[in-house]
Amino acid sequence: MQVPEKITGEQLLEMSSKLIGHVELVKGEIIQIAPAGYVHGRLAHKLALFLGKYVQENGLGEMCAAKTGFYTARHPDSVRAADAAFIAKERIPQEPFDGYLEIVPDLTVEVISPNDRPREILEKVNECLQAGVKCIWVVYPKSREVYVYKANQPVEMLSDEDILTGDDVIPGFQCQVAEIFE
Repeated sequence: MQVPEKITGEQLLEMSSKLIGHVELVKGEIIQIAPAGYVHGRLAHKLALFLGKYVQENGLGEMCAAKTGFYTARHPDSVRAADAAFIAKERIPQEPFDGYLEIVPDLTVEVISPNDRPREILEKVNECLQAGVKCIWVVYPKSREVYVYKANQPVEMLSDEDILTGDDVIPGFQCQVAEIFE
């Protein structure tokens, strides 16, 4: 299939059924994302369950599953998706629609796969922080670590014995890092 040199998010949404596999749009260019493996899928699901249960029980907002597209830039467009994403209740769009969201999540979760390249992950993290994502958790299954990124703050590295918290993004949420990898 012939794809124009630079496309918009709207064009990506229209052609998505013709594309093979999962893609993201970065500065108007389609980037193919390889399917994730079992460990990746299991950890992403587990974190989404932990967060989703807490968010729902406390009426804090909504969780979005993997492949939900969010604009992180316009002209040229970038549409990114995380393995899990949280949007605070006061920021949820009032009228539902089936396109990519014009708002970015408050928190995103990225679980690293064996085929992920560190440079590309950091570029995505920086792009999302610049777009307004308040907090990003990057989960490294092999080393059993979670890196917590926030705008204008040093990166926090957590390991098994540490507690992962929602800080002011998801107030009161916490779990031991080791629980994620069990």
